[in-house]
Amino acid sequence: MSDIFKSLSEIDFKFKNKAFPSPIDWRDHFIYFLLVDRFNNGDKKIPAYNPTTAIHNRDDSEGEKWQRGTLKGIIDKLDYIKNLGCTAIWLSPVFKNRKEMNTYHGYAIQNFLDIDPRFGTIKDLQKLVQTAHKKDMYVILDIVVNHTGDNWMYPGGYTYYYSNGEKFPFGSWRTIEQEKGIQWPNDAVWPVEFQNPEFYRRKGEIVHWDEFPEAREGDFCSLKELDTSNKMVLKSLIDIYKFWIAMTDIDGYRLDAIKHIEDSSTSIFCSAIREYAEKIGKKNFFLFGEIIGDDKLIDQYIGRNARLPDSNERFPSLDAALDFPLWGVLEWVIKGLSNPYELRARYERFKELYSDHGQASQYFVTFVDNHDQIGRNPKGRFLYNNPFQNQAKLAIGYLLTSIGIPCIYYGTEQGFNGGGDNDKYLRECMFGGKWGAFNTTGYHFFNAEHPLYKNIRQIAGIRKKEPALRYGRQYFREISGNGIDFGFPIDGKCTLAYSRILDDTEILIALNLDSEPRIDYVTVDSYLSPQGKKMVNLLNPEEAIEIIKTGARNAVRLNLTQHEIGIYKLLI
Repeated sequence: MSDIFKSLSEIDFKFKNKAFPSPIDWRDHFIYFLLVDRFNNGDKKIPAYNPTTAIHNRDDSEGEKWQRGTLKGIIDKLDYIKNLGCTAIWLSPVFKNRKEMNTYHGYAIQNFLDIDPRFGTIKDLQKLVQTAHKKDMYVILDIVVNHTGDNWMYPGGYTYYYSNGEKFPFGSWRTIEQEKGIQWPNDAVWPVEFQNPEFYRRKGEIVHWDEFPEAREGDFCSLKELDTSNKMVLKSLIDIYKFWIAMTDIDGYRLDAIKHIEDSSTSIFCSAIREYAEKIGKKNFFLFGEIIGDDKLIDQYIGRNARLPDSNERFPSLDAALDFPLWGVLEWVIKGLSNPYELRARYERFKELYSDHGQASQYFVTFVDNHDQIGRNPKGRFLYNNPFQNQAKLAIGYLLTSIGIPCIYYGTEQGFNGGGDNDKYLRECMFGGKWGAFNTTGYHFFNAEHPLYKNIRQIAGIRKKEPALRYGRQYFREISGNGIDFGFPIDGKCTLAYSRILDDTEILIALNLDSEPRIDYVTVDSYLSPQGKKMVNLLNPEEAIEIIKTGARNAVRLNLTQHEIGIYKLLI
């Protein structure tokens, strides 16, 4: 088939080759999330960043402009990503945005059937996927279902705001030369089916983001909200995203802004995509979504637990959701700024929602850094204004050893510490460009010898070898300073400890959240980790500690340096 289409009617959905099979279980994988515009441009002449000699002279306005990262640039760095321990790559939206607008993030789509030429071509995406598959890696595309870019305007070109659900008249399509009408490819919106004013809700920009139905019906700022309750709109979106599977053999989708789509429409969309993927041989095509809310809201969408509100009816929807409830507490616990009880309480809620909380791990994509921090002021990466770089090792170490499918945001492994009053500060260029990290320009940050990169790679390697760290149940452990009086820690200066248990295997993880060394006794399972046996630290195989009896419990005495993580397993 031709690479470029103007209409959905031109598409042949027959898959031409043998599909690359899906993973058996996505918990076996570690996801690397990157912004295409900010990752790599393929220029091999860019010097490496050296903190002692780098010049810090970044122009603040550059953060809102295209920096020219490309799909070919990502291909060049697949080994960098794989050597970190990541086996799946989540790409920010790659589809064509309006030519004249600085929508480098990709979420303002003008053509759903083409790649933005600033990123490359459809053939570049095909090559990226093929090359990743040869390296036993998977590719996930970030997709938008609820809105298009700012491809048309309301009458008079004025900004309209949501007002009691009123539907406003359609104005006109955005064109570069209005007197010529709609010109391919940079005017209006494509495919041509979307050049129908009735495809859009036309209710103006959202004012109150937490009020329904406004948050679902209103425009996402200047981006134009699609009427996904319209069957033709939904069918068109399904066809678009079937097309990309057929064209590129990708392995999953991350769905943006799920709260802005009807529950039933999300279900229909996911079912249709899942069925198409299964038909061509991808029996575990991954569908996970952005749902900013609490666990009860997320529970309405994911896996076999998905249900219509106020109904016992179950229906297939998303496979997993980004774990925003964890993100809301983990950073502050790791930094010693919140009571660890808040973290334990989060998992206690699982018992109300899931009959098997070990299986619940498949429903969450966990993270500590991301590109979009709605509600935070200031916005900031985990290391923003944080002098303790090893705390990032603890945070990613937690993701890699706890419940969920772990995901790292590009640059975290290089200690990126952006932050400020705008999301641009979270979106530094790995390849330097004019918007490099640490207020620099013109330096690349692909340093495989960086301490954080090496720490993360080591922990990811252990996770890959140990099924309990991927599938096991999780139990937080009581600690004691004297070996007699045990309890859960109640302040930030503590040893945070938990076990992952799978069948007859216990793996104990201990994180010293204190900036000082700590010696603590930590409870272990009396049956799986018997008295007199030894546990070995998988991060330091020369360190073996004896399991002792203290009162009615078994415990180990751990000696951890500041911000150290230990991963312990029974020595056989």
